[in-house]
Amino acid sequence: MYDSIVIGAGIAGAVAARTLAEEAGKKVLVIERRNHIGGNCYDAFDQNGILIHEYGPHIFHTNMEEVFSFLSRFTEWYLFGHEVVAKVGDKLIPVPFNLNTLQMVYEKKKADRLAEKLIAEYGEGSRVPIMKLRENEDPDIREIAQFVYENIFLKYTMKQWGQKPEEISPEVTGRVPVLISHDNRYFQDRYQGVPKDGFTPMFERMLDHENIEVRLSTDCSDVLRFSDQGVFFEGERFEGDVIYTGPIDELFECRFGRLPYRSLNFVFEHFDRESYQGHSVVNYTVSEEFTRITEFKYLTGQQDTDGTTIVKEYPFAYTGAEGEIPYYAILNEENQALYEKYQALAAGIKRFYLLGRLAEYKYYNMDAMAKKAMELARSLKK
Repeated sequence: MYDSIVIGAGIAGAVAARTLAEEAGKKVLVIERRNHIGGNCYDAFDQNGILIHEYGPHIFHTNMEEVFSFLSRFTEWYLFGHEVVAKVGDKLIPVPFNLNTLQMVYEKKKADRLAEKLIAEYGEGSRVPIMKLRENEDPDIREIAQFVYENIFLKYTMKQWGQKPEEISPEVTGRVPVLISHDNRYFQDRYQGVPKDGFTPMFERMLDHENIEVRLSTDCSDVLRFSDQGVFFEGERFEGDVIYTGPIDELFECRFGRLPYRSLNFVFEHFDRESYQGHSVVNYTVSEEFTRITEFKYLTGQQDTDGTTIVKEYPFAYTGAEGEIPYYAILNEENQALYEKYQALAAGIKRFYLLGRLAEYKYYNMDAMAKKAMELARSLKK
């Protein structure tokens, strides 16, 4: 009845399913345990008619023409240069920290001198991880590094990850650089924005194919059984390919222990006024228990609204309790070793493939995830 089964209807599963169905002509069953498609990119209108991202803000950005062209078949775009500011004292300053931020923090003569030093040392347009900047021997550059570390990086990182920066993988800390540029955009990719009608309609169109069937509110354990003998679907041996995008530890009932993640508690609020903060995203890098506030109308470009809706994000350690969602893998040697135990179990299942943040226990941007999904699906054409 089916040639392939894809577990999960987020960006990884949806792109893989469409590629298999369209390019390989395979009959694909997509199984999703939530009651909606789109994974954490899912968006919907709240009771006030404002389009919100229920699992936190998602901005698509890429330099990959192939990925942008693929997704553009299923949506038009609201393209913009995404800008983020951080609340430091009574100021809102651009992040990543850049040459414009420098002018806001120091008086002009000193800021100009520091900017010249940064450009000479690292080159204009470069992105320097804060931990690397702190190693510089020049006292002026170390002064900048210390300001960024204390006011933008340290407390925010501890709130987000529950660890000190020194304990966190360079893969994570490297995503918070100092930008040697006057570009206030959070990303420097050619394409950045959100689907014009929302992420959910984009996924609906992507999964709308005669070769694709979607089952919502279905846990894969309800219909699938995995063993070293193969995969069994609804009690019968399944001879096709299975792509799994869910938590790999939960697939094997956490037999070696649960993989650690950070989760988030989202608190939504609506205000009967034109604007709450005047920005799409404000990071709270020093004060407050939450890490950031997103005001959605500035993110989606929606104008036909009465009032405004925001969301505050409170990070916490994922425990696996009902209702909690694993968002960010905590990357270190110990956790990687635990992951590899589960990976070895998965490798023993014939024609079974791991794909995505949860299945591979790593961080992916949306474009990289889409690219990986396309590549995997195309490798399974035969």
